[in-house]
Amino acid sequence: MNQIPMTLRGAEKLREELNELKTVRRPRIIASIAEAREHGDLKENAEYHAAREEQGFCEGRIQEIEAKLSNAQVIDVTMMPNNGRIIFGATVTVLNTETDEKSTYRIVGDDEADFKQNLISVNSPMARGLVGKEADDVTVIKTPGGDVEYEILKVEYL
Repeated sequence: MNQIPMTLRGAEKLREELNELKTVRRPRIIASIAEAREHGDLKENAEYHAAREEQGFCEGRIQEIEAKLSNAQVIDVTMMPNNGRIIFGATVTVLNTETDEKSTYRIVGDDEADFKQNLISVNSPMARGLVGKEADDVTVIKTPGGDVEYEILKVEYL
């Protein structure tokens, strides 16, 4: 199976979620199923069916996280020498040359991406346009609204 690139923080967040699912959520669901069984006829027992459905989602997520972690290629950019090049895990400050708007993004794995927190997927058009570039380079990113030109101001390995 393919390696899944992941930052150290992303791997930790997945491990925390896995631990939460296994130690808190799974036992709570099992208790809910046991309680619902005590109510009698399972065919017409909505609580039982809801708990079983929740159990299915929980077990599916556990399997998904375990698969991702087993195939994870954890990359810690803080351990790499900063040669000024944008790589996976780097934090990049860019300037939109049209609007003079500064933005800072961290390039992360698909599971970690959250645009509201300025975490962009390595597979996003923005990240693909930035990877390999250096500070003071100008790059054009293809967006649904048209091409946007960015000047790279700063590259950090945080």
